Amino acid sequence: MRLRWSGLLLSIAMVLNAETAAGVKWTAPAGWNTESGARPMRVATYTISGAGDKEGAECAVYFFGEGQGGGIDANLERWKNQFHSPGGKVAEAKIGKRTIHGLLVTTIDVAGEYSGMGGPMSSDKTVKADYRLLGAIVEGPGGNVFFKFTGPGRSIAQNQGKFELLLGSVRN
Repeated sequence: MRLRWSGLLLSIAMVLNAETAAGVKWTAPAGWNTESGARPMRVATYTISGAGDKEGAECAVYFFGEGQGGGIDANLERWKNQFHSPGGKVAEAKIGKRTIHGLLVTTIDVAGEYSGMGGPMSSDKTVKADYRLLGAIVEGPGGNVFFKFTGPGRSIAQNQGKFELLLGSVRN
C-alpha cells in the first residue's frame, strides 16, 4: 500500500511540475534548473551542472508555432551540421524514431567540434571541442516541440539518463 501511495504522489508531483507547449507536457528531471528570463523562441531553458568540465550543459525547449520551425528532417540536418570531426567533415549522427505516450518522437545523438547556432550571419564563430547534442523533436497536437540538449561530452554522458527521463515524461 505504501508503494502505491508513493507512486501516486510522484505522479501528482510530475503533473504539477510539468511544462507545456503545443499540447505537449513534460517534466524536467531533478537537478535541472530552470533558467529565468526570456530567451528568443524558447519555451524553457534548463541548466545542468558540468561533470568536471569548465562549463555545464543546457537543454533548450523550442516551439515556434503550429506549422512553424521547419520540418523534422531539415532540423535534424541543421543540428547535425553544427558538429564536425577534427578533420572538418560533418560528424556522424545517430537518428532514431519512437512513440512515447502516443506521441511520435524523432531523436538525434551527435558529437564533435560544435559550432552552435553560428552560420553566415552570426558574429560568434566560436568552436567548442568535444561537445555533444542529444535532441528530440516531439510531434505534438499543436505542432513540433524541439528539445536540444548540448554541452561538453562528459556532462551530456553523465546526464543522458535524465534526458531520457525528460523524454519519457512527454504526454498530451
